[in-house]
This record gives sequence, C-alpha cells and structure tokens, in this order.
Amino acid sequence: MQRNMIETLMGAVVLVVAAMFLVLAYSAANLRASTGYEIKAPFNKIGGVKIGSDVRVSGINVGSVTDLTLDPQTFRAIVTLTLDDAYQFTEDTTASIASEGLLGGNYIELVPGGSPEMIRPGESIEYTQDSVDIVQLLGRFIFSVEKAGDGGTK
Repeated sequence: MQRNMIETLMGAVVLVVAAMFLVLAYSAANLRASTGYEIKAPFNKIGGVKIGSDVRVSGINVGSVTDLTLDPQTFRAIVTLTLDDAYQFTEDTTASIASEGLLGGNYIELVPGGSPEMIRPGESIEYTQDSVDIVQLLGRFIFSVEKAGDGGTK
C-alpha cells in the first residue's frame, strides 16, 4: 500500500511540473489573439518575414504580421498586418522589411508620411521596399574586390 501511495504522489508531481512547463511555453510564445485593424502591403520579396513577425514604428512594436499570401496575377507577396487600434497611419506611409542584425529575424518597419488622409482598415500600403539579401550583397562585394585587386588582368 505504501508503494502505491508513493507512485501516485510522484505521478502527481510530474503532472504539476508538466503543467508549469506548458504555462511557461504559452506565455513565452506570445500567442495572444491579435486585436486591431488589418491592412495589406504588397512586396516583391519578403525575405525572412513570417506570420507573427513584428510591425514596428521607430523601433516600437505596433502590430504583427497575421497572414502571407501570393497574388496569382502579379506573383507578389501580400503581407497582412494587424495594427493596434491606438495607432492610425497616413495613406502615404511606407512599409519596408528590416533586419534585426546579421543573425536576427526580419520585421516590417512602417514610416508614416505627411498626408492628411489615413489608411482605412482593409486598404493597402502603396509604397513598399523589399528585403535586402545580405548574402547576395556580400557575394557582390567579394567578387568586386577580387576583380579590382587583380588589376583587370585575367
């Protein structure tokens, strides 16, 4: 009887620890429902942007990426952004894909314009700038230095 009680107690401890890990994982994953209004932004190349990526203005998080689709006519990536209701952006706002660093992820950076008209929910940002492929830039730099270093003799 003593052995069954110990096994039951150990099982209960394992379940409590597993529940604590689930709560910790849920809170760390930031899976809260996005609230706010949606706008869309078309890009030719989105790099490492994915669902859940941040949308920032001046480095401050104002929303998140909630959907990625491909326009079948233009073959451009359509990024759906859900923005906090507290922030309204002008219709000439630009959206660009920025990197957090060489090893960091990508996010959408919004730069508000000066127009008096605001983007309404469901509308699209007209001005976008695609992601920069750092590997491609480094390759171009390396090969341009190599060509410049050999004095043009090959």
